[in-house]
Amino acid sequence: MAATQATTTPPGVREPAAKPPPRGSRRRVGVRAPWWFVVPAISIYLFIVVVPSANGALFSFTDWNGLRPGWSFVGLDNFAAVFSDRTALDALANTLVLAAVATVVQNVAGLLLALGVNSLVKSRYVLRVVFFAPVVLTPLVAGYVWSFLLSPNGAINEALRAVGLGALAHDWLGDPDTALYAIVLEIVWQFAGYSMVIYLAGLQAIPAEVLEAATIDGAGPWSKFRRVVLPLLNGAIVINVMLTLIGGLKQFDQVMAMTGGGPGTATETISTAIYKSAFSLGDFPFSIALAVVMTVVIAALATVQFRLTQRKSS
Repeated sequence: MAATQATTTPPGVREPAAKPPPRGSRRRVGVRAPWWFVVPAISIYLFIVVVPSANGALFSFTDWNGLRPGWSFVGLDNFAAVFSDRTALDALANTLVLAAVATVVQNVAGLLLALGVNSLVKSRYVLRVVFFAPVVLTPLVAGYVWSFLLSPNGAINEALRAVGLGALAHDWLGDPDTALYAIVLEIVWQFAGYSMVIYLAGLQAIPAEVLEAATIDGAGPWSKFRRVVLPLLNGAIVINVMLTLIGGLKQFDQVMAMTGGGPGTATETISTAIYKSAFSLGDFPFSIALAVVMTVVIAALATVQFRLTQRKSS
Protein backbone atom coordinates (compact mmCIF):
# COMPACT_ATOMS: atom_id res chain seq x y z
CA MET A 1 0.00 0.00 0.00
CA ALA A 2 1.39 3.36 -0.92
CA ALA A 3 2.01 5.72 1.97
CA THR A 4 0.39 9.10 1.81
CA GLN A 5 2.78 11.98 1.59
CA ALA A 6 2.41 14.80 4.12
CA THR A 7 2.09 18.15 2.44
CA THR A 8 3.98 21.02 4.00
CA THR A 9 3.65 24.70 3.31
CA PRO A 10 6.88 26.38 2.18
CA PRO A 11 8.32 28.94 4.63
CA GLY A 12 6.96 32.48 4.23
CA VAL A 13 3.81 31.32 2.45
CA ARG A 14 0.49 31.72 4.28
CA GLU A 15 -1.94 28.89 4.37
CA PRO A 16 -5.14 29.58 2.47
CA ALA A 17 -8.00 30.64 4.73
CA ALA A 18 -10.53 27.96 5.43
CA LYS A 19 -13.81 28.44 3.69
CA PRO A 20 -16.73 29.22 6.05
CA PRO A 21 -19.46 26.61 6.21
CA PRO A 22 -22.61 27.24 4.18
CA ARG A 23 -25.09 29.71 5.71
CA GLY A 24 -27.69 27.06 6.27
CA SER A 25 -25.33 24.79 8.20
CA ARG A 26 -24.43 27.15 11.07
CA ARG A 27 -26.62 28.43 13.87
CA ARG A 28 -26.97 32.16 14.19
CA VAL A 29 -26.65 32.99 17.86
CA GLY A 30 -28.28 36.10 19.36
CA VAL A 31 -30.13 37.13 16.20
CA ARG A 32 -32.90 39.60 16.87
CA ALA A 33 -36.25 39.45 15.13
CA PRO A 34 -36.68 42.09 12.41
CA TRP A 35 -38.20 45.32 13.68
CA TRP A 36 -41.06 45.13 11.21
CA PHE A 37 -42.52 42.23 13.21
CA VAL A 38 -44.00 44.81 15.59
CA VAL A 39 -45.45 47.01 12.84
CA PRO A 40 -48.97 45.46 12.96
CA ALA A 41 -49.26 45.91 16.74
CA ILE A 42 -47.85 49.44 16.63
CA SER A 43 -50.17 50.37 13.76
CA ILE A 44 -53.25 49.20 15.66
CA TYR A 45 -52.11 51.05 18.80
CA LEU A 46 -51.49 54.24 16.83
CA PHE A 47 -54.88 54.02 15.12
CA ILE A 48 -56.90 53.25 18.26
CA VAL A 49 -55.03 55.16 20.99
CA VAL A 50 -52.41 57.64 19.85
CA VAL A 51 -54.19 59.35 16.94
CA PRO A 52 -57.54 59.88 18.75
CA SER A 53 -55.72 61.09 21.88
CA ALA A 54 -53.59 63.54 19.91
CA ASN A 55 -56.66 64.74 18.01
CA GLY A 56 -58.53 65.26 21.27
CA ALA A 57 -55.61 67.12 22.81
CA LEU A 58 -55.60 69.41 19.79
CA PHE A 59 -59.18 70.48 20.50
CA SER A 60 -58.17 71.64 23.98
CA PHE A 61 -56.58 74.63 22.25
CA THR A 62 -59.76 75.52 20.32
CA ASP A 63 -63.27 76.80 20.96
CA TRP A 64 -64.98 73.78 19.34
CA ASN A 65 -68.37 73.14 20.94
CA GLY A 66 -68.62 69.46 19.98
CA LEU A 67 -71.28 70.01 17.32
CA ARG A 68 -70.35 72.55 14.68
CA PRO A 69 -67.65 71.62 12.16
CA GLY A 70 -65.87 74.97 12.41
CA TRP A 71 -63.53 76.03 15.21
CA SER A 72 -60.68 78.40 15.87
CA PHE A 73 -57.58 78.33 18.04
CA VAL A 74 -57.77 80.08 21.39
CA GLY A 75 -54.32 79.19 22.69
CA LEU A 76 -54.08 78.39 26.40
CA ASP A 77 -57.41 79.99 27.33
CA ASN A 78 -59.03 76.65 28.21
CA PHE A 79 -56.14 75.69 30.48
CA ALA A 80 -56.25 79.09 32.15
CA ALA A 81 -59.96 78.49 32.78
CA VAL A 82 -59.19 75.09 34.32
CA PHE A 83 -56.70 76.49 36.82
CA SER A 84 -58.98 79.39 37.73
CA ASP A 85 -62.09 77.26 38.23
CA ARG A 86 -62.79 76.40 41.86
CA THR A 87 -64.59 73.14 41.05
CA ALA A 88 -61.72 71.92 38.87
CA LEU A 89 -59.17 72.72 41.59
CA ASP A 90 -61.28 70.93 44.21
CA ALA A 91 -61.56 67.94 41.87
CA LEU A 92 -57.78 67.88 41.42
CA ALA A 93 -57.18 68.02 45.18
CA ASN A 94 -59.78 65.31 45.88
CA THR A 95 -58.26 63.09 43.20
CA LEU A 96 -54.77 63.37 44.69
CA VAL A 97 -56.04 62.64 48.22
CA LEU A 98 -58.15 59.69 47.09
CA ALA A 99 -55.31 58.21 45.04
CA ALA A 100 -52.76 58.61 47.85
CA VAL A 101 -54.94 57.14 50.61
CA ALA A 102 -56.25 54.30 48.43
CA THR A 103 -52.72 53.39 47.27
CA VAL A 104 -51.38 53.10 50.81
CA VAL A 105 -54.37 51.34 52.40
CA GLN A 106 -55.02 48.95 49.51
CA ASN A 107 -51.40 47.83 49.29
CA VAL A 108 -51.09 47.33 53.04
CA ALA A 109 -54.36 45.36 53.08
CA GLY A 110 -53.36 43.33 50.02
CA LEU A 111 -49.97 42.46 51.53
CA LEU A 112 -51.52 41.41 54.84
CA LEU A 113 -54.06 39.23 53.04
CA ALA A 114 -51.31 37.67 50.93
CA LEU A 115 -49.26 36.86 54.02
CA GLY A 116 -52.33 35.30 55.62
CA VAL A 117 -53.37 33.07 52.72
CA ASN A 118 -49.76 32.11 52.02
CA SER A 119 -49.63 30.28 55.35
CA LEU A 120 -50.38 26.59 55.81
CA VAL A 121 -53.92 27.01 57.20
CA LYS A 122 -56.32 24.46 55.74
CA SER A 123 -58.81 27.05 54.54
CA ARG A 124 -56.23 29.10 52.60
CA TYR A 125 -57.62 28.13 49.19
CA VAL A 126 -61.17 29.04 50.18
CA LEU A 127 -59.97 32.33 51.66
CA ARG A 128 -58.18 33.22 48.44
CA VAL A 129 -61.43 32.85 46.52
CA VAL A 130 -63.41 34.82 49.12
CA PHE A 131 -60.95 37.72 49.20
CA PHE A 132 -60.66 37.87 45.40
CA ALA A 133 -64.41 37.57 44.75
CA PRO A 134 -65.19 41.35 45.00
CA VAL A 135 -62.75 42.04 42.16
CA VAL A 136 -65.02 40.35 39.61
CA LEU A 137 -67.91 42.70 40.44
CA THR A 138 -68.56 45.66 38.17
CA PRO A 139 -67.29 48.79 39.97
CA LEU A 140 -70.58 50.57 39.29
CA VAL A 141 -72.60 47.75 40.87
CA ALA A 142 -70.27 47.58 43.87
CA GLY A 143 -70.61 51.35 44.29
CA TYR A 144 -74.40 51.19 44.36
CA VAL A 145 -74.31 48.33 46.88
CA TRP A 146 -72.04 50.32 49.21
CA SER A 147 -74.15 53.44 48.81
CA PHE A 148 -77.03 51.48 50.37
CA LEU A 149 -74.80 50.01 53.08
CA LEU A 150 -73.54 53.46 54.07
CA SER A 151 -76.89 55.27 53.92
CA PRO A 152 -78.34 56.69 57.19
CA ASN A 153 -80.58 53.63 57.59
CA GLY A 154 -78.20 51.22 55.89
CA ALA A 155 -76.80 47.96 57.17
CA ILE A 156 -73.66 49.51 58.68
CA ASN A 157 -75.54 52.05 60.80
CA GLU A 158 -78.14 49.45 61.78
CA ALA A 159 -75.36 47.08 62.87
CA LEU A 160 -73.84 49.83 65.01
CA ARG A 161 -77.19 50.48 66.66
CA ALA A 162 -77.76 46.76 67.23
CA VAL A 163 -74.55 46.40 69.24
CA GLY A 164 -75.15 49.52 71.30
CA LEU A 165 -72.91 51.85 69.28
CA GLY A 166 -75.72 53.97 67.87
CA ALA A 167 -73.77 57.13 68.72
CA LEU A 168 -71.34 56.18 65.95
CA ALA A 169 -74.10 55.93 63.34
CA HIS A 170 -73.49 58.55 60.70
CA ASP A 171 -74.53 59.76 57.28
CA TRP A 172 -71.20 58.63 55.84
CA LEU A 173 -71.84 59.76 52.27
CA GLY A 174 -73.72 62.93 53.19
CA ASP A 175 -70.98 64.39 55.36
CA PRO A 176 -68.25 66.25 53.41
CA ASP A 177 -65.69 65.18 56.03
CA THR A 178 -66.30 61.44 55.60
CA ALA A 179 -67.69 61.00 52.08
CA LEU A 180 -64.33 60.79 50.30
CA TYR A 181 -62.93 58.28 52.80
CA ALA A 182 -66.10 56.19 52.54
CA ILE A 183 -65.40 55.88 48.82
CA VAL A 184 -61.81 54.88 49.61
CA LEU A 185 -63.19 52.16 51.91
CA GLU A 186 -65.27 50.74 49.07
CA ILE A 187 -62.33 50.84 46.64
CA VAL A 188 -60.07 49.03 49.10
CA TRP A 189 -62.76 46.43 49.83
CA GLN A 190 -63.19 45.67 46.14
CA PHE A 191 -59.59 45.70 44.91
CA ALA A 192 -57.51 44.58 47.90
CA GLY A 193 -57.96 41.03 46.58
CA TYR A 194 -56.37 42.06 43.29
CA SER A 195 -53.30 43.37 45.11
CA MET A 196 -53.33 40.21 47.24
CA VAL A 197 -52.95 37.98 44.16
CA ILE A 198 -49.90 39.92 42.93
CA TYR A 199 -48.26 39.86 46.35
CA LEU A 200 -49.08 36.18 46.72
CA ALA A 201 -47.31 35.43 43.45
CA GLY A 202 -44.28 37.32 44.74
CA LEU A 203 -44.31 35.44 48.05
CA GLN A 204 -44.51 32.06 46.36
CA ALA A 205 -41.54 32.98 44.15
CA ILE A 206 -39.26 33.43 47.18
CA PRO A 207 -37.05 30.33 47.53
CA ALA A 208 -37.77 28.34 50.68
CA GLU A 209 -34.02 27.91 51.21
CA VAL A 210 -33.63 31.66 51.73
CA LEU A 211 -36.27 31.72 54.45
CA GLU A 212 -34.79 28.62 56.10
CA ALA A 213 -31.34 30.20 56.11
CA ALA A 214 -32.73 33.32 57.76
CA THR A 215 -34.40 31.20 60.42
CA ILE A 216 -31.19 29.29 61.08
CA ASP A 217 -29.34 32.60 61.46
CA GLY A 218 -31.72 33.49 64.27
CA ALA A 219 -33.98 35.97 62.45
CA GLY A 220 -37.38 36.41 64.08
CA PRO A 221 -40.66 36.76 62.14
CA TRP A 222 -40.51 40.57 61.92
CA SER A 223 -36.78 40.67 61.11
CA LYS A 224 -37.21 37.98 58.47
CA PHE A 225 -40.10 39.88 56.90
CA ARG A 226 -38.31 43.25 56.92
CA ARG A 227 -34.86 42.09 55.82
CA VAL A 228 -35.66 39.11 53.57
CA VAL A 229 -39.26 38.99 52.37
CA LEU A 230 -39.90 42.68 51.76
CA PRO A 231 -36.80 43.29 49.57
CA LEU A 232 -37.62 40.21 47.49
CA LEU A 233 -41.15 41.53 46.97
CA ASN A 234 -39.93 44.73 45.34
CA GLY A 235 -41.18 43.74 41.88
CA ALA A 236 -44.67 43.03 43.19
CA ILE A 237 -44.65 46.29 45.14
CA VAL A 238 -43.71 48.31 42.05
CA ILE A 239 -46.52 46.77 40.00
CA ASN A 240 -49.14 47.06 42.74
CA VAL A 241 -48.33 50.66 43.67
CA MET A 242 -48.35 51.79 40.05
CA LEU A 243 -51.65 50.06 39.23
CA THR A 244 -53.30 51.35 42.40
CA LEU A 245 -52.04 54.90 41.89
CA ILE A 246 -53.20 55.08 38.29
CA GLY A 247 -56.57 53.55 39.21
CA GLY A 248 -57.07 56.10 41.99
CA LEU A 249 -56.13 59.05 39.77
CA LYS A 250 -58.72 58.11 37.13
CA GLN A 251 -61.44 57.07 39.58
CA PHE A 252 -64.93 57.54 38.16
CA ASP A 253 -67.36 54.62 38.57
CA GLN A 254 -67.51 54.38 42.35
CA VAL A 255 -67.73 58.15 42.79
CA MET A 256 -70.63 58.49 40.35
CA ALA A 257 -72.47 55.54 41.89
CA MET A 258 -72.01 56.52 45.54
CA THR A 259 -72.10 60.32 45.64
CA GLY A 260 -72.14 61.74 42.12
CA GLY A 261 -69.35 64.07 43.24
CA GLY A 262 -71.25 65.46 46.21
CA PRO A 263 -72.04 66.67 48.73
CA GLY A 264 -71.07 69.88 47.01
CA THR A 265 -67.64 69.18 45.56
CA ALA A 266 -66.42 67.07 48.49
CA THR A 267 -65.94 63.95 46.34
CA GLU A 268 -65.60 65.52 42.90
CA THR A 269 -62.71 63.95 40.96
CA ILE A 270 -61.11 64.96 37.70
CA SER A 271 -62.94 62.18 35.86
CA THR A 272 -66.37 63.19 37.16
CA ALA A 273 -65.60 66.86 36.45
CA ILE A 274 -64.70 65.95 32.86
CA TYR A 275 -67.96 64.03 32.47
CA LYS A 276 -70.10 66.83 33.87
CA SER A 277 -68.36 69.56 31.88
CA ALA A 278 -68.76 67.69 28.61
CA PHE A 279 -72.15 66.01 28.86
CA SER A 280 -74.03 68.14 31.40
CA LEU A 281 -72.72 71.62 30.64
CA GLY A 282 -71.67 71.05 27.02
CA ASP A 283 -68.31 72.78 27.57
CA PHE A 284 -66.22 70.44 25.46
CA PRO A 285 -63.03 72.55 25.20
CA PHE A 286 -62.91 72.92 29.00
CA SER A 287 -63.49 69.19 29.55
CA ILE A 288 -60.80 68.24 27.02
CA ALA A 289 -58.33 70.62 28.66
CA LEU A 290 -59.16 69.04 32.01
CA ALA A 291 -58.57 65.59 30.50
CA VAL A 292 -55.17 66.70 29.23
CA VAL A 293 -54.30 67.97 32.71
CA MET A 294 -55.35 64.61 34.19
CA THR A 295 -53.19 62.75 31.65
CA VAL A 296 -50.15 64.86 32.48
CA VAL A 297 -50.69 64.41 36.24
CA ILE A 298 -51.05 60.62 35.91
CA ALA A 299 -47.98 60.33 33.67
CA ALA A 300 -45.86 62.52 35.97
CA LEU A 301 -46.84 60.79 39.21
CA ALA A 302 -46.54 57.30 37.73
CA THR A 303 -43.07 58.12 36.37
CA VAL A 304 -41.89 59.58 39.70
CA GLN A 305 -43.27 56.60 41.63
CA PHE A 306 -41.66 54.10 39.27
CA ARG A 307 -38.25 55.78 39.40
CA LEU A 308 -38.28 56.15 43.16
CA THR A 309 -39.20 52.50 43.61
CA GLN A 310 -36.59 51.34 41.10
CA ARG A 311 -33.91 53.47 42.80
CA LYS A 312 -34.80 51.93 46.13
CA SER A 313 -34.56 48.47 44.58
CA SER A 314 -31.13 49.12 43.10
